[in-house]
Amino acid sequence: MKLYLDTCVYNRPFDDQTQERINLETQAFLVILEKIEKKIYTLLVSEVNFFENERNKTFERKIKIKTIFKLANEFIEIEEGELMKVGYLEKLGFSGLDALHIVAAEKGRADYLITCDDKMVEIYKRNEASVKVKIVNILEFVLKEVK
Repeated sequence: MKLYLDTCVYNRPFDDQTQERINLETQAFLVILEKIEKKIYTLLVSEVNFFENERNKTFERKIKIKTIFKLANEFIEIEEGELMKVGYLEKLGFSGLDALHIVAAEKGRADYLITCDDKMVEIYKRNEASVKVKIVNILEFVLKEVK
């Protein structure tokens, strides 16, 4: 199974772990990482992940996330011709970066785009027919797919 993780997922372990939801999402991320390391899941990363990670203000966080990116089996670049789809997704309500993530996940033929972003999932559910990758919250993914 091919997975594309939104950058917010990679950042989850560095967020405030005293908040229950954040802590649960962090634990879910660790379960997914373990399955990636065991080659049960295939990880896709894109230049969008790298771009967003470079914007991290904390050097230590940036370096640790780059290390996780090395687990990826495929690197996806967005090409100019794919920007029309980005514009279309923005018109549906996705942010520019979210639209880029979706295009990257679609290009990599990901089975799932996993996120911690409720708004992204909400917009996806209203526009499922227009998106070629399933977008799910990380907790939903773990409950549904991890066995």
